[in-house]
Amino acid sequence: MNANISRRQLFRGALALGGVVAVGGSLAACTTTEPGGPDAEGGGGLLERARQQGLRIAIGNEPPYTELSPDGTVTGAEPDVVRAVCERLGIEKVEGIVTGYNDMIPGLKANRWDAIAAGLFMKKSRCAEVSYASPVIVSTESFGVRPGNPKGITTIADATERDDLRIGVVPGGFEQGILEEAGVPGNRIINVTDARGGADALAADRIDAFLLPTLSLRELDGVEVTDPIEDAPSTGSSAAFRPEDSDFLDAYNGELEKFKTEPAFDEILDKWGFDPTVVDGVTTEELCAVDG
Repeated sequence: MNANISRRQLFRGALALGGVVAVGGSLAACTTTEPGGPDAEGGGGLLERARQQGLRIAIGNEPPYTELSPDGTVTGAEPDVVRAVCERLGIEKVEGIVTGYNDMIPGLKANRWDAIAAGLFMKKSRCAEVSYASPVIVSTESFGVRPGNPKGITTIADATERDDLRIGVVPGGFEQGILEEAGVPGNRIINVTDARGGADALAADRIDAFLLPTLSLRELDGVEVTDPIEDAPSTGSSAAFRPEDSDFLDAYNGELEKFKTEPAFDEILDKWGFDPTVVDGVTTEELCAVDG
């Protein structure tokens, strides 16, 4: 099956079912920031404050969406796009703050960061709380399984109907919602720390499979990756902002839309294994219509 075609088809089918590296190269990747930072009071809008003081962004550590290197540098598809757009907006500093998916939206609301750029997939519940920029990534889901896929796990229906299967997920991730929406009992949904933690849990026989975006799984050694799951919803992501920062979002979107027409955007997506063409014509409204 052609991966590019299937990704587009699966995305459309799902709709029918109803630190970034600081500009210049350095990053305070593990910085903790208390509420009451540059966005807390006064001083104009977020765009002006970000130009003066930098933009604080919540990130994960899930390649190829975001990747934290041993020296603290953060890169990946979403951080690289955010950095490029920020450069166009005159923002010279982008501070990455590593956090769990469960904490990303609460932390945004509590002003611990100014945006989220972590492959936080759009769905109805999230879009009710935050405002997403124009889509950057459209993604499919797969299972990570032991070599040979000894339990023959290929669909969400398998996870729902078979009492013997334990499925790993990252807490607060889109995949946890997929399983819960499908009715998989909570005692068979096992939390893992991240993609590498899922691989370790699989090797230790604590789980039978773990559910993550297809490309995230392909970054791992010793894990077999199933074909994109036909009965899993496919969605996408972009940077997310507080609804009250609408002026910043408008400016960000204006530059992002122009950037998406340029070769440099395709180069970033290609570098990280994403097909830049599948996002063509996809809107935030479409992605926000995905259940969950």
